[in-house]
Amino acid sequence: MKGDVTMPSEEGSQVPEFLTVDEAAALLRVNRKTLYESIRLEQVPGGVRIGKSLRIRRAALLESSPGKGRDIAHGKKP
Repeated sequence: MKGDVTMPSEEGSQVPEFLTVDEAAALLRVNRKTLYESIRLEQVPGGVRIGKSLRIRRAALLESSPGKGRDIAHGKKP
């Protein structure tokens, strides 16, 4: 896509700085509906709305600590 913002990865190839919900869900290996709900509950960092589109910062997604989901939301310790 023309004008995409990309960042160099560790391997030297170009990866997008912002991911679609489908791309982020694939990266996290979760269902896209699960990811939408996690974004709504503010459990996933880096969500940006551009008009009606939702994008997620790849770096914020990868830097966030795992386990900030249901167990912590319900007060359970990992």
